[in-house]
Amino acid sequence: MTTSIGPDLGIERLRDEVAARLSGTRNRTAELTESVDDEDLIRQHSKLMSPLVWDLAHIGNQEELWLVRDVGGREPLRSDIDELYDAFQHPRADRPALPLLNPAESRAYVREVREKSLDVLATSPLEGRRLLDTGFAFGMIIQHEQQHDETMLATHQLRAGAPVLHAPSPPAAAAGFPAEVLVPGGPFTMGTDTEPWALDNERPAHPVDVPAFVIDTVPVSNADYQRFIAAGGYDDPRWWSAEGWAHRQQAGLVAPRFWTRDGDGWLRTRFGVVEPVPADEPVMHVCFHEAEAYAAWAGKRLPTEAEWEKAARFDPATGRSRRFPWGDDEPTETRANLGQRHLRPAPVGAYPEGGSPLGVRQLIGDVWEWTSSDFHGYPGFAVFPYPEYSKVFFGPDYKVLRGGSFGTDTTAIRGTFRNWDYPIRRQIFAGFRCARDPRPDER
Repeated sequence: MTTSIGPDLGIERLRDEVAARLSGTRNRTAELTESVDDEDLIRQHSKLMSPLVWDLAHIGNQEELWLVRDVGGREPLRSDIDELYDAFQHPRADRPALPLLNPAESRAYVREVREKSLDVLATSPLEGRRLLDTGFAFGMIIQHEQQHDETMLATHQLRAGAPVLHAPSPPAAAAGFPAEVLVPGGPFTMGTDTEPWALDNERPAHPVDVPAFVIDTVPVSNADYQRFIAAGGYDDPRWWSAEGWAHRQQAGLVAPRFWTRDGDGWLRTRFGVVEPVPADEPVMHVCFHEAEAYAAWAGKRLPTEAEWEKAARFDPATGRSRRFPWGDDEPTETRANLGQRHLRPAPVGAYPEGGSPLGVRQLIGDVWEWTSSDFHGYPGFAVFPYPEYSKVFFGPDYKVLRGGSFGTDTTAIRGTFRNWDYPIRRQIFAGFRCARDPRPDER
């Protein structure tokens, strides 16, 4: 079970926990990059994604920049490749044409960087500087690698060929829950000042007064979404925003990505496996515009980011905001579907132990959830440690997603964590749940 990072852990136990998370993360990276041959590693499976070999060396380069050079003060290993693996210098579509390290060179590079990083970990005081306090720099790099692991998992979903990743099925749903939950109006604390490895866009903690709202207990299922399709939802502009309808027409959207017609039903392709679409799983691989159109068709809307976080963190009995829906303890296998354990979302209604105090389920794991909010900094936002992590993305071009997916690691998710993407993106493991304003008799 993962140990919580915090100031009470003690320096030596913190070193051990950081080392364990570095190792576990690298094991996952190895699984994603060693399950395919070198030809697959260097191939670009979609212009939306980098070749897997670019992600691998980029992971090592970021680790070198921050842990070896900055924290450790060591001489550069490969300063000659910094520009190649700068994500802001080269769009993903252009990366295959770059003089990238080949698979053997990439593996050797990340191994050498890791050896240096572990030496830095063994000698760093892990305090006395904001970047060092509670191992923040190491936590930032662990989260960065895990985020790229999820990106590489999405690349695996886009690759052609026989399945190379395997995992057991998730647990079944637990019956007996209402369709919706009323979240009472009033203030709650959004964001955090205390989460040691929280990133700059999660800070600072600040009060937000959220009027009462009703939110779905579970994410929208494939069966629900198929009813939207069957009702002509993709053919009726009433349900779509002007921007969404224009995109639906231009992109020719007729169903979630990776779905194909099979007579009166639907098949999907999942990591190389073609299978009937499971009716009880959360719908996935839909863009923001599709989620918004479904919500309008259902007589609802997408929750705002503040509504989502209040549903996930607010405890009406104490008035405080929890780290996670279930409390302050770390995620476990009985609370959330995380860490690539199952290679698919669990059925809607699973993980009752992971529910919020109000009874909302599956807010953490399974599928990222689109919200209606644009990505902006919180009041009092301050860049740390570099503007390219968050600030350069602020504005109306990006929509916020919350909660993580089955491909998100436990280190890279919490009740305050914020993800963002273009509203047209569908290759990510994204679904949604709906919200609405309460009726007068529900307030």
